[in-house]
Amino acid sequence: MLSFEPSLKLEKALKRLQEQVVSTASGLGSLSAEEAHYLNRCALIRNVGASTRIENALLTDIEVEWVDTTLSADGRTTAFEQHKEFILDKLSKDRERSVEEVVGCREVLSTIYSQTKDFIPLTEMVIRGLHHDLLKFYLQALPYAGAYKSAPNRVISQNHATGEVRTVLDPAPPGIITETAMAELVAWYNASRHESPWPLLAATEFVFRFLAIHPFQDGNGRIGRALFLLALLQSDDAHLARLMPYVALDRRIEQNRAQYYSVLHEVSEGVFQADPSRYHYEPLAWFFLKMLEGALQDVAHYRERYTLLQKLSGTAASVLQSFKSHPEQRLRVNDIVSATQLPRRTVQYALKTLSDQGFLQRLGQGAGVRYQLVF
Repeated sequence: MLSFEPSLKLEKALKRLQEQVVSTASGLGSLSAEEAHYLNRCALIRNVGASTRIENALLTDIEVEWVDTTLSADGRTTAFEQHKEFILDKLSKDRERSVEEVVGCREVLSTIYSQTKDFIPLTEMVIRGLHHDLLKFYLQALPYAGAYKSAPNRVISQNHATGEVRTVLDPAPPGIITETAMAELVAWYNASRHESPWPLLAATEFVFRFLAIHPFQDGNGRIGRALFLLALLQSDDAHLARLMPYVALDRRIEQNRAQYYSVLHEVSEGVFQADPSRYHYEPLAWFFLKMLEGALQDVAHYRERYTLLQKLSGTAASVLQSFKSHPEQRLRVNDIVSATQLPRRTVQYALKTLSDQGFLQRLGQGAGVRYQLVF
């Protein structure tokens, strides 16, 4: 059972959230396989991009989408190594660590989306396997990928404007304390995920206790957010479980990153507790509730974009594709004419259509105007 009791105010908010969940899930009744794939891919790319940027990676969602497209042609685990040089040449070598983090996070989330039911009951082996997959593309991390930490680590927050570094949490020490805490956490999760009437609260306690343990030398934040997603996907609430493949929750967390770290510190007061009932979970539950409310509203936006995509003319679709082949570049009309071999007037009309519908951003005026892809 949960280690805390929610306040009456929080319970009322959870009931309102449940109404929103039911309403949004009911609206997906006519979802086609093609639209479901599109929505899941939108959520995957936004979650991967956001979760890695929370940990200071550099790739934008547009670049993450391009990487995903490049690797999707070959679903094998060796796909990244085969395409690594091509990807790094396109995105520049100075982003190598960010690319490796993105590819690892993409693999973890793709696994969670596709194998949710296979991970019931959840085991430490599964968590360690996900951690191994997260870091396996970063060669320097291979010695500790999938292994519990062997040295002390801390959760820190850095203010890039001032350079100030603050300790958010001093977690469990390595060795027997971490190993025992992880065994207890997994056993608690398997027993409690059916008992709580509020899946969000069970997921909140689960992810915070994981982060407080901080069992791995690196990658705990990304794995923790992935486990939070897994907990909601495994929920007994059929409406919530159905929605989560299409929800970009990490994008909302990224937009509220400073508050996220502040709340994590508030829950624990910066100290690991062997007794999980000593944490103050409610502030984090409120945070996740608000993030989920916002992320659910985004689903309607993704659906509108899908509908607009289906209505694009062949020429507009060709022009849009030329941008997707050049992540983050700002293209001129002449660049697009050269790439598509379409008449200039046709390209200009397509650019206006794509800009009006929010697929492209128009930058500048007159002869210097350029266009940039909006994900």
